[in-house]
Amino acid sequence: MIKEIIVVEGKSDTAAIRRAVEADTIETRGSAIGEDVLHRIELAQQRRGVIIFTDPDHAGERIRKIVARRVPGCKHAFLPQEKATHKGDIGIENASPDAIREALADLRTESLEGGESDITWEDLMAAGLIVHSDASARRLAMGKLLGIGYANGKTFYKRCASFRITREEFAEALREMEQNEEEGRQ
Repeated sequence: MIKEIIVVEGKSDTAAIRRAVEADTIETRGSAIGEDVLHRIELAQQRRGVIIFTDPDHAGERIRKIVARRVPGCKHAFLPQEKATHKGDIGIENASPDAIREALADLRTESLEGGESDITWEDLMAAGLIVHSDASARRLAMGKLLGIGYANGKTFYKRCASFRITREEFAEALREMEQNEEEGRQ
């Protein structure tokens, strides 16, 4: 049984989570999160802890931001889009139990202090994660390797800070990404 309560978007996500692990969930019922749901998430964080596990799409990211802003210190589980897609539909409900367990085993916790990251805007530029013709694809690959999910440049930078990504983690992920790109070209 997972100790924390997992925040998901809907009933189908809850069913998928329960096929993979024994856990309790709170459903946001979409991106128009009500005050009552946010209050339940705050209470869950105080008593058991919270894992935010939303769909890897725009709506899921919006929900993640709303909950994280309101309830600091949550853990985050990220699922790559290709592991959550079935017939063009993106969602946790489409993921295999193994993919869900894998995402829940690689949690990231936001720093309550926030603060500065070892990673600078210049580092992102040098790594081709911003201001580069393949920046989006490179952020997708790096987000997977770092376990922080896909994000636009500004959000990726903020996640590096809030999840306290170290220079060593960043450099290792960059090496692995570039090695994977090189192998893909051969």
